[in-house]
Amino acid sequence: MGQNITFAQDSLRVQTQVKQKFKAYPLKATMMAVVFPGLGQIYNKKYWKAPLVYAGFASLIYSVGLNSAQYNQYLKALQDFSDKNPQTTSYLKLGKLKTIDPKTYDPVLYPDTYRPSQKAYYEEGMLRGVDGYKRYRDLSYIGIAGWYLLTILDANVDASLTNFDVSKNLDISFVPMRQLLPDGFTGTGLNMQILVLF
Repeated sequence: MGQNITFAQDSLRVQTQVKQKFKAYPLKATMMAVVFPGLGQIYNKKYWKAPLVYAGFASLIYSVGLNSAQYNQYLKALQDFSDKNPQTTSYLKLGKLKTIDPKTYDPVLYPDTYRPSQKAYYEEGMLRGVDGYKRYRDLSYIGIAGWYLLTILDANVDASLTNFDVSKNLDISFVPMRQLLPDGFTGTGLNMQILVLF
């Protein structure tokens, strides 16, 4: 903080504190955001952005956990459905298969009553579940990396724009203009001028 010294009428020195405007440094904001997400936003004094940063990470991490759990459940069910062991029946706990009688699709538990078309249909459904949840889990990981980069970029741009000159010395004006067009024709338009006043 700078000091401003003024003299009173009786020649006493009176010191008053002059509050200096905050100046953010983009490199510092970027490095802080790299080290710990949200710290760059706090450094830039944009405190309201920090909860948004953490909420984004929390939702993406939740998505990874949810999709990983579903992927593992479908993968285990597919493995149990494909093997010949009657003790492994985790596929019976899947959402859609809970309500359907396994006599129609399970060749291991009910070799005499199952229908091959039903077996193929439910096996294909489990395979689609494995592929789908694996894809969503991987997209969630990519989303975490993207959100991390976006928060770093936000801290950098925000620090850069805090130093941007928005003084009253800038002026913009629109003036009509004549434009020469091909074949000797003339047209009208608007010309924009940006003026810096000193």
